[in-house]
Amino acid sequence: MSKIKEFLKKIKRNHVLVLFIMAVVIDYIIEALGRLSPLLALQFFAEHPVITFCNVMLIMAVLSLSLLFRRRVFAASMLSLLWLAIGIINGIILTNRMTPFNVKDLSTLSEAQSIITNYFSVKSLIFIGIGAALFVLLVIILFRKTPRYEGKLDYRKAVAAVLIIILVAFGSITGGMRMGVLDTFFPSLPYAYRDNGVPYSFMITWVKTGIDKPKGYSEEMMKGIFTGGELGKDGIYTPGKDDKEKPAKKPNILFLQLESFIDPTIAKNVEYSKDPIPYYRKLLKECSSGYLTVPAVGAGTANVEFEAMTGISARFFGPGEYPYKSILTKTTCESAPYDLRQVGYSSHAIHNHRGAFYNRNTVFSNMGFDTFTCLEYMNNVVKTPKNWAKDTILTENIIDALNSTEGPDYIYTISVQGHGKYPKEQVIEDPVIEVTKAPDEETKWSYEYYANQVYEMDLFVKELTDALEDFDEDIVVVMYGDHLPALDMKAENLTTGDLYKTQYVVWSNFGLKKKDEDVHAYEITAHLLKRFGISAGLLTKYHQNYEDDPHYLDGLEALSYDMLYGKSYIYGGSKPFVPTELKMGIRDIKIENIVKIGDKYYIKGQNFTEYSKISLDGEVLKTVYLGPTILALNEEVDPARASEMKVSQVEKNKEILSTTE
Repeated sequence: MSKIKEFLKKIKRNHVLVLFIMAVVIDYIIEALGRLSPLLALQFFAEHPVITFCNVMLIMAVLSLSLLFRRRVFAASMLSLLWLAIGIINGIILTNRMTPFNVKDLSTLSEAQSIITNYFSVKSLIFIGIGAALFVLLVIILFRKTPRYEGKLDYRKAVAAVLIIILVAFGSITGGMRMGVLDTFFPSLPYAYRDNGVPYSFMITWVKTGIDKPKGYSEEMMKGIFTGGELGKDGIYTPGKDDKEKPAKKPNILFLQLESFIDPTIAKNVEYSKDPIPYYRKLLKECSSGYLTVPAVGAGTANVEFEAMTGISARFFGPGEYPYKSILTKTTCESAPYDLRQVGYSSHAIHNHRGAFYNRNTVFSNMGFDTFTCLEYMNNVVKTPKNWAKDTILTENIIDALNSTEGPDYIYTISVQGHGKYPKEQVIEDPVIEVTKAPDEETKWSYEYYANQVYEMDLFVKELTDALEDFDEDIVVVMYGDHLPALDMKAENLTTGDLYKTQYVVWSNFGLKKKDEDVHAYEITAHLLKRFGISAGLLTKYHQNYEDDPHYLDGLEALSYDMLYGKSYIYGGSKPFVPTELKMGIRDIKIENIVKIGDKYYIKGQNFTEYSKISLDGEVLKTVYLGPTILALNEEVDPARASEMKVSQVEKNKEILSTTE
């Protein structure tokens, strides 16, 4: 017994060894949380010792900074808690979606705050609050109770030790990359975290952002991508000048991106009382259709629409990156709205969720849209049991957009009804679709809830196409699910065998000939436009002419870099696009009269919603929504300034989206 105590004392005095042991324990906890299983974490350690060592050294490199402090135990504890926090947050997130926690999530904190109640019950939020309070208490206790370093601290040795540990960590990771043990390209974040470990994968989402500069990047290189003369003798693209074709047909083009919409029967281990998508299945047989490869699974709606609108693959960017949250907040990007404007189209975006979610109210201006109608501009919105807007509200907004212009319209509609989190207990008491077979109770209830939302979305699709069938203008509708739902699906349990495939349909009210093909989301717009003789747009021309080229993806990535991060060689050295004056909402919100009854002010007008607030000098005042034509002021204002009051549309996080003139 005394020998064991002496051995433990020696270990305790060896701070570097203690840090290594701590790193191993922390890595195990993080992997157990990331795999939602202690046994799978042990299996990963046993099967991948080199990867495990790299992850342990990465953790240890951070912990080694504690050697520079006299309060080494406290510093090591704080740095350990930092890693553990990453692991805990990742574990919590993976119980609600399929995409693991990454650095890019930190840029979406405001969005997370706005939808947290959709994912967590009040009880869960209370426990999270208690956990946060206990964390703060633990920090205070550690600071007070942990001992200081005894004796004089030799900073030269401490710095040397830290540098050696960091060099070993860097060397092991670099070696792992060169040997191919550690992946450097992440086509799938869930798979990357599974195969490379959580610490390394999390680090990669931090250090890699944007699109990498192509090797040999130059003006000559960019002008050499188009070899068929599509851009004229100068080899550069000039909007309008290089878009002189006269399309054979210019129908209204509607893209309908359905949230988490798939055929639920592709899950092999779940069966239903009836077909959840009878109408969509009918369209798959009768209309042009096929599989759509998307860049996301379980989450990532914004990246799917980004691909469809721009023709750029989201996988060119850093792991977990959303261009909506990075580059597109700073610059314009060629897209379908900009391109179709060259042939006479107006463009509209519609989304039955918050307008500021993923910065859409800013980004859509940089993508060339004329209008954006979001939840804050909609009335009579019905919600799901999980508080998402149902999609039936979209039909009237799509009709409004079509009626708002004389010429053809491009309308990109993003639905939200099928969004998770999917409850693991019974929520719908009398469901239309029942799950008759499932591996367990939790799976039964989550799939049953999901299937009933999909069933209602299927009804919405029929309602929409019925409304458009007799519309007095030609309309083509491209509809698809943006990604698989966050139902912990595994490729081997799907009839498709692929987590990145959904099914698309091309419907029209003018008898468009059936043509089935499988495409990527970044190709679908170019493929559709080709059917009508439209080739407007740089990437439209590229996709239509070079998709069979062996260097197709290399060229696409180089063009994407040049357009967004490079010197715009392909445009002649400067971007030809300017942000649009994005109009929020199709229907004009108007003030017709301001009246005072007793000591209360009332504003009468048109197209108010429950998000309409009375404002004065940009300050939002306490408002009571009484209906689409009247608002009541619930606070006092200077009577002399009452006539200056306006109406602002204010989203959930208090951001003002628009204000009446």
